[in-house]
Amino acid sequence: MSECKRHRILMVSDFFYPNFGGVENHIYYLSQCLLKRGHKVVVMTHAYGNRSGVRYMTGGLKVYYIPWKPFLMQNTLPTFYGTLPIMRTVLIREKITIVHGHQAFSTLCHEALMHARTMGYKVVFTDHSLYGFADAGSIHMNKVLQFTLADVTQAICVSHTSKENTVLRSGLPPEKVYVIPNAVDTAMFKPAPEQLSCKEIIIVVISRLVYRKGADLLVEVIPAVCRLFPNVRFIVGGDGPKRVRIEEMREKHSLQDRVEMLGAVPHAQVRSVLITGHIFLNSSLTEAFCIAILEAASCGLLTVSTRVGGVPEVLPDDMVVLAEPDPSDMVRAIQKAIHFLPRIDPQAMHLRMKKLYSWHDVAKRTEIVYDRALAFSNQDLLDRLSRYLPCGAWAGKIFFVVMLIDFLLWRLLQWWQQPSTEIEEVPDFSMMNQNYVDNPTQHYPPDG
Repeated sequence: MSECKRHRILMVSDFFYPNFGGVENHIYYLSQCLLKRGHKVVVMTHAYGNRSGVRYMTGGLKVYYIPWKPFLMQNTLPTFYGTLPIMRTVLIREKITIVHGHQAFSTLCHEALMHARTMGYKVVFTDHSLYGFADAGSIHMNKVLQFTLADVTQAICVSHTSKENTVLRSGLPPEKVYVIPNAVDTAMFKPAPEQLSCKEIIIVVISRLVYRKGADLLVEVIPAVCRLFPNVRFIVGGDGPKRVRIEEMREKHSLQDRVEMLGAVPHAQVRSVLITGHIFLNSSLTEAFCIAILEAASCGLLTVSTRVGGVPEVLPDDMVVLAEPDPSDMVRAIQKAIHFLPRIDPQAMHLRMKKLYSWHDVAKRTEIVYDRALAFSNQDLLDRLSRYLPCGAWAGKIFFVVMLIDFLLWRLLQWWQQPSTEIEEVPDFSMMNQNYVDNPTQHYPPDG
């Protein structure tokens, strides 16, 4: 790839390995495919335990674990300006051209995008979740998002529903927001070699057992299904505050032999759990996309899911049965799925998923967003600061002052700490071997 088309990307989020989740997987697989396409990719996240400093992952992916400890739910403590010195050094050392922040709930992401715009870098933001408009937490988060995206170059959402939600919450012009769905590593999530018998039907649930994931619905759905179908058994993987409720339900209805509780399931073992079942059950109350559904479908499971958020956009109608987030409707959907099971061919479903969802395709489409971001002309300081004033009668003025102080601190760092011309730049090199270049998704992320 010629140097003029080669991007130097800094991925920033509080959520990355060794922590596991949808955002972490998205950043990792997207980075690997961008590396394969000839771009330079560096990841920045906070320290995890004793994992601090610079680490290298598969394919030469460089990760900065900056010495900030998580404060709440894997997020760093908001400091506004505390990350400016290290952010400035990394951007200059790695010769970054684009900063790509992930997840609205990530403190480090918001601060990185703020500092990057102050220093004149092009920034891209990807939103992975849906948020409401009524509760106190959502109101505050939406205002923070409005501040961050006021001067963002481009934004990406993982579904059309997510795009509508982000545009409404942030006030971002719709033409700046692109829809690029998640994908699945079909080399990792493959069906069992032999198709399972339908004499005993196994329904698999793998999810964080929290309110947002619909754990309370499971408490009502599981006993009802067990009463209707004596040959149905449940496997529940995951942990969380709602696990106690499911265990109490199991005791109350004497379902110990029909509801197996696995606890937390490491991502490397998810496939081994999925291939033991026939149906995958997702009971989420809100979901921007849901990668778990893709993983289950890639393993040949028929999916039953609540019709929420971007879930209806994920799979074709013959691969999923949708239901309202209501126990009786979910039971009817499971009934329909059980009757539909004999027509399911796991191997054919897996081959369809390989064509529908590919990280290589996600990387190509993200590359187009980067090209368009770099095509935008730079504005002077006053033009940039004026974008924050429409964010609210008082909030707009506060945001204006916050960004002005950030600019002054950046100028002070250039004079007092070290001029940018004296910061040593990192030489570029590639650790990819030919086997990796041919099959990047067959090299799995480390377990931490």
